[in-house]
Amino acid sequence: MVAILALPIIIPHLFHGYHLVHIFLHVGGIALAVFISALAIFAYYRLRTKRLLLSAVAFTNFIAAEIVLLVDATWPTIFSIGDLSFPELGHLLTFITLGLLALGVFRND
Repeated sequence: MVAILALPIIIPHLFHGYHLVHIFLHVGGIALAVFISALAIFAYYRLRTKRLLLSAVAFTNFIAAEIVLLVDATWPTIFSIGDLSFPELGHLLTFITLGLLALGVFRND
């Protein structure tokens, strides 16, 4: 995962100090989110419960949130969606992730 992101994202910011740490934080978040999403999807296909489906959707949504936040950390002034900036979109997706996880945890099947 890090090797794929090295050329376009990490190498241009190699000598930017703590900014590189911020980028590595989001790269690590993407790697963790992909791993946990794969586990949740495999668990859902095995057990087929709505709780696991909500968890799988939440972790997959977290991948999207981390990608948006990584793009914002790398190129902070380039991307926006209308009046919605990328940091706001990333935080909105993270909030949706937390809501879906809460629904999955507190759901009574």
